[in-house]
Amino acid sequence: MSTLGLTPPKNATVLFDGTSLDGWTTRDGGRPGWKVEDGIATVVAGTGDIVSTEQYEDAYIHLEFRCPDMPDKTGQAKGNSGVYVQARYEIQVLDSYGWEVPGLGDCGAIYNVHAPIQNACKPAMEWQTYDIVFRAARCDEAGNVVEKARLTVIHNGLTIHNNVELVLTGGAMSEDESQPGPLLLQDHGDPVSYRNVWLVHLPKKGSDQYEPR
Repeated sequence: MSTLGLTPPKNATVLFDGTSLDGWTTRDGGRPGWKVEDGIATVVAGTGDIVSTEQYEDAYIHLEFRCPDMPDKTGQAKGNSGVYVQARYEIQVLDSYGWEVPGLGDCGAIYNVHAPIQNACKPAMEWQTYDIVFRAARCDEAGNVVEKARLTVIHNGLTIHNNVELVLTGGAMSEDESQPGPLLLQDHGDPVSYRNVWLVHLPKKGSDQYEPR
């Protein structure tokens, strides 16, 4: 089922509504240099990654992205960006349309950790969706990980990761998995675009009580 253009629910925190990047910074806390136009934020090469000021633990995250048409490019040079959940775990963004068996560096991969179980990519210049259900790492009082972070990713309505365990990926802003983290969108030098970015904070567990109604 397509979630393209999905309206944020009332309990959502909107990270990018198409008007500005006021809720974002660069990695070092500066003002983002990406272009915002017609409700779309587009990477301006060399201006750096952007990082949400909102931080979260468990969350449902929705975003929409569009890869540029770069027919003269191949592999990692073709519409490359990345979505870093908690700024620690990268979900690759890439023009991987048409690949029969996607690999560890293709679109939807948890970069260099888990390949997507199927290729859900649309062609370049078409809007695509990531819907992410994220369960943060569980840590003891000393900050040691006792349960690894996990996520499920639905790409254009198709499940490409099903409750997979995560490890830190290259480019992580912080290795302290006991703390909340922001959403990071990567500047990899290509003019990838994003819109309709929001999340819903999720409780760490449900009730353990049975309440008849």
